[in-house]
Amino acid sequence: MRVLLADDHVLIRAGVRALLQGLPGIDAVDEASDGAEALGLIEENKPDIAFLDITMPGMSGIEVAERAARAGLHMVRIVILTMHDTEAHVVRALRAHVRGYLLKHAAATELGQCVETVMDGRRYLSPAIAKYARLEARRATTPWPSTIEVEALTPRQREVLQRLALGQSVKEIAFALSLSVKTVETHRAQLMARLQLRDLPSLVRFAIRAGLIGIED
Repeated sequence: MRVLLADDHVLIRAGVRALLQGLPGIDAVDEASDGAEALGLIEENKPDIAFLDITMPGMSGIEVAERAARAGLHMVRIVILTMHDTEAHVVRALRAHVRGYLLKHAAATELGQCVETVMDGRRYLSPAIAKYARLEARRATTPWPSTIEVEALTPRQREVLQRLALGQSVKEIAFALSLSVKTVETHRAQLMARLQLRDLPSLVRFAIRAGLIGIED
């Protein structure tokens, strides 16, 4: 197997490279320090597996995966290797058709499991983020907005969503719920990321279709 390892931190690359070289069947490990270099090596060498960090100069690992997919380089099994464990990152990576998502704080043995799994044609996900993949898989087969997405929200998130959809400002919501403005802003950002919404009108439409508010409220 030929492997590509892309990360802008030299020490991280050195550590992961040592682990990879200790695995059976790894013949060569190429390295890249940024997204553009990684994409170039994927196009040129077509490695069996490419481990990509998300946060890299110029182009993120997910952007590299998206471009590789658009270029038809599906023979390259792309695995995201990152410290980011949020739903937004995981969902975007899955939509870029990555074959794996491995967290940097995972046990060293997971690296070998990941290689074996993706080379066998299956997807590998660190246990800590597998729940997001299940939610995304169910979301893909359920009309938007789904009750699954609503049920995934905490009671506080639903309350903030309802008040935002009713036109209340962040300060008004903070006062009504006895929260800080910063906390309400955090809830709003999490809602936008979880529900894949970009603006307030979309959030209002979601709330109406999900039955959280009435059209006449």
